[in-house]
Amino acid sequence: MIARFMTERIVVIRPGPPIMDSRGNERPGPPTETTVDYCAVLPPGGQAAPTTEVTVGRDVVTISRVLFAPSGTDVRATDKIRHAGREYEVVGEPSPYPVLPHLEANLKSVSG
Repeated sequence: MIARFMTERIVVIRPGPPIMDSRGNERPGPPTETTVDYCAVLPPGGQAAPTTEVTVGRDVVTISRVLFAPSGTDVRATDKIRHAGREYEVVGEPSPYPVLPHLEANLKSVSG
C-alpha cells in the first residue's frame, strides 16, 4: 500500500571521509551525494503545518517529516536529505521494516 505514494526523488548528503586541515585537526571532507528514487517524504501523523517558535525576537520554524525509502537504502543518522529544495537532518537511527519492505527515517529542518 505504501509503495503507491513512493514516487519522489531525494538526495542523501553524507559527510566525506575525514581530512586534516592546515593545523593538523581532523574535519569532515567534502560531502558525497547519492540520488534515491521511489521515496516519499510526508508529514508525521497527518500534521500539515510546521511548528513555529519565537526565540529572542526572531521566528524559528521547525518542519518535521518522515522519509519512506525503498528497502536497503543506505541512510544514516549523520546524513542530510535534500527533498523539494529543502535540506533536512536525519533525526535518530533510520528503521528498516521487513514486513512492508521499506526504510523510515525522521527528518527535521530548522530555519530562522
